[in-house]
Amino acid sequence: MRFLPVNLDALLVELDDLPQTLALLASLQAEPIAGIEELVPAARTLLVRYRPAKVSHAALVERIGARSLGARVERAATLIEIPVDYSGEDLDEVAGMLGIPREEVIRRHTASEYTVAFTGFAPGFAYMSGGDPLLNAPRRTTPRTRIPAGAVGLAGPFSGVYPQASPGGWQIIGVTDLPMWDLGREVPALLQPGFQVRFVDRAVRPAMPLPASAARQVAARVADESSGGSALEIRSTGLQALFQDTGRHGQAGQGVSASGAIDQGALRAANRLVGNASDAACIEIVDGGFHFVCRGEAVVAFTGADAPIDITTAGGTRWSAAGYQAIALSDGDSVLLGQPRAGMRSYLAVRGGFAIAPVLGSCATDTLARVGPAPIAAGDLLPVRPVARGAIVGAPEQPPADLPTMENIVTLDVVMGPRTDWFTPEAVALLASQVWRVTPQSNRVGLRLAGDQPLLRANTAELPSEGTSLGALQVPPSGQPVLFLADHPLTGGYPVIGAVATYHLDRAGQIPIGASVRFNPIHPFAAS
Repeated sequence: MRFLPVNLDALLVELDDLPQTLALLASLQAEPIAGIEELVPAARTLLVRYRPAKVSHAALVERIGARSLGARVERAATLIEIPVDYSGEDLDEVAGMLGIPREEVIRRHTASEYTVAFTGFAPGFAYMSGGDPLLNAPRRTTPRTRIPAGAVGLAGPFSGVYPQASPGGWQIIGVTDLPMWDLGREVPALLQPGFQVRFVDRAVRPAMPLPASAARQVAARVADESSGGSALEIRSTGLQALFQDTGRHGQAGQGVSASGAIDQGALRAANRLVGNASDAACIEIVDGGFHFVCRGEAVVAFTGADAPIDITTAGGTRWSAAGYQAIALSDGDSVLLGQPRAGMRSYLAVRGGFAIAPVLGSCATDTLARVGPAPIAAGDLLPVRPVARGAIVGAPEQPPADLPTMENIVTLDVVMGPRTDWFTPEAVALLASQVWRVTPQSNRVGLRLAGDQPLLRANTAELPSEGTSLGALQVPPSGQPVLFLADHPLTGGYPVIGAVATYHLDRAGQIPIGASVRFNPIHPFAAS
């Protein structure tokens, strides 16, 4: 095993092959180590996220390193057959690349029984191993900007099915109409790690029915309509307004990352101020411009970005409120959050909490995975839950003193790894010495950065997909890094040169478009 740093609360275990990875995963699942909070397996690596207060990096290296990798992982009894129309746009190219007729590609693809090795990239996207060794087709050199839902593809030794339309670089050989991801199912992801899969040529015979457990539907999830009699009537949302809480943890087995508020400290502060549980859902507002009218009485609080808060009463009286304090509203009060003077994202909490239903245990809206409540829109009426006994409104708090602005260069501490050694020494030095600009293509998935000089790789080989962390600085072929934020994919196929230190993640989420960023490595890269 080789242990690679990821962040102050995560490490990457690199192994020789997929069987070793699955053996280590099975060992850690059968005999857990206290303090490990999540395991994300991939082709030759295992991402381990842990609680530093419970277990140290050094202790994890010692205890994981002592585990045996010789155990054989038992395969699950569940078999899923996937009907495929083999008319993919890359089928002929794959056949030519492999030196066999297209009919032989189809025959070999349907002759094998696959195992779901791990999930990632998107909810319900399963990496299936065990196919014919000849069907080892590299990813496309230039990924497509859009691949349709149901596309069946090859990438190296793996087969996979795109659960939803998305960009991608797999070689597409067919399409299926069998949904890989469906929130109407008790377990939305059709394919779970360990499941067996067989591809069936729809032109030859139909697939067998799904197992009852996979086909069973559950009742539609609806919002809890019981409210405290008050609501917020939304007049405008600005650039984007989403429900967010502390995130959707523990869903890595379905290919779902945590998501949640980008500035977790601001979310928790907003809830404290109105007397809610600290992990309750708030509204995350991007760049101000949010306007609502209070229906009934309510207590609200704004945190995060430093933005003006203007209130107009039903009688026409106007006054200004401050952030980081509770604000009592009466029926008909109109509240407008202006454009931030510093920071990018504001958080609005209401005493009692919003009456919305969780999806997979969370009210967070994941914009990449398209999981969670729909974005808030003008005209929405957001009901408020009854106030729980003992929900005490908090005293005003001090806002952060170092919110990012356009005028100042924002410095972020960085943990180097896990793939720092894939880059030239000059690129590693350049990451810290160069000032990077946040481009308009940035969003909740990540900050896209631009520098005068790109980061060049020393190792140009294709990197097998591996787990990615919040704050990771992934470097695509352009050499311009992407700083992963809350809605980042669970796994990625480009090397990560470093990651923003956990204590600077909230600050990273407040950096405005067009601002300048400098990275400060807190120690040199070192594997063990």
